[in-house]
Formats: sequence, C-alpha cells, structure tokens
Amino acid sequence: MRRHSLIAACARVLARDGAAGASVRLIAREAQISPGLIAHYFGGVDALIEATYAQIDQTVNAALTAAVTAAGPDPRARLDAFVTASFAPPIADGALLATWIAFWSMVGARADIARQHDRQYAAYRARLADLLGACGLPAPRQRLAAIGLAALVDGLWLELSLSPGCFGAAEASQIARAQIDRLIDCNAAAAGYLDDNPLSPPEIA
Repeated sequence: MRRHSLIAACARVLARDGAAGASVRLIAREAQISPGLIAHYFGGVDALIEATYAQIDQTVNAALTAAVTAAGPDPRARLDAFVTASFAPPIADGALLATWIAFWSMVGARADIARQHDRQYAAYRARLADLLGACGLPAPRQRLAAIGLAALVDGLWLELSLSPGCFGAAEASQIARAQIDRLIDCNAAAAGYLDDNPLSPPEIA
C-alpha cells in the first residue's frame, strides 16, 4: 500500500512540477511521509520514477484491454475500440498528459527511461499489429501500418488533451476510423487484384 501511495505521489509531482521537480523532498512531502521511506521502498528517487512510469503504462494498457474486451469478438470492432480508447478517460486526461510529458523529457537524458520507453512503445505497436492482422492485414504490412496508426492516435490524443475545444473525442475517433478504413480497404483491394491476376508482381501486395 505504501509503495502505491508513493507512486501516486510521484505521478502528481511529475504532472505538477515536471521532471525537474521530482525530488525526494517534494515527493515525500506530497505523500506526507518521511523522505527516508523512498529509499526504503525503492532504493532512491530514480527507481521510484521508473516504477511510476511502469504504473502509468499499466493503467493505459488496462483501459485499452477493457475497451477491446467490451467490443466483443469482431476483429474490426476490437481494432476500433483499441484505437479510439485513447480519446476517452482515463487516457484522455490532462493530468496524465502532464505526467507523460515529464517522462518524455527524461528519455534523452536517462538511458533507463529510454529503454523503458522503447519497451512500452514496442509492446503497444505489437498489440496494434496483432489487431490489424486479425482484420486481414498481411504480416509484411503490419509493422509500418502500426507505426503510422500509433502516430496518428498519439497526435490526436495530444491535441485533444491540450486543446479540447478544437475538436472532440467523437471527431478524433472518426478520423482514426477513417484511417483504419483506408488500411483495410487498400488491403482488400490489393488482395482482390492479386486474386484476379495471379502473375502480378509481389510489390502490389
């Protein structure tokens, strides 16, 4: 329980004060505990920040998983749910955005955070690629499609969190689904062309 309270306090400090403010003193004050307990439970503030980054990632993954599960067995519905869950709470949240920005600011300065970011981003892309594959996108196209779709979702999520008056969650979902339509429809069109033209070169696929 104390570990969880320290992680929650660290997340609040990162959201409020950024990476530069994530000190033992400020986090201990936020958690209303003795500074020595951070070393006792985590060995130091760096390990606490890593644990907080992992916990935030787990929160996002849990929301994505819940959305996919609620969508039922249809592959396209599951893909849509995974993509558009980022535009609704708890992912579309100003405090969460501020915490992510603090983590991103550390990627270039801390090798451990950079490695953690790479692992988490790779896991997100892999889930997206699997969902695209279930919708019929062939394996050679899944990696780049997942990167492109992830970038679109990240950009929409960022702008939605920063400027919610510019567009809403429904419009963000509409834009994302339109991109999925293009990916799936182009794949179906290419597959149909190849079915009708068995001697067509593989580059068309």
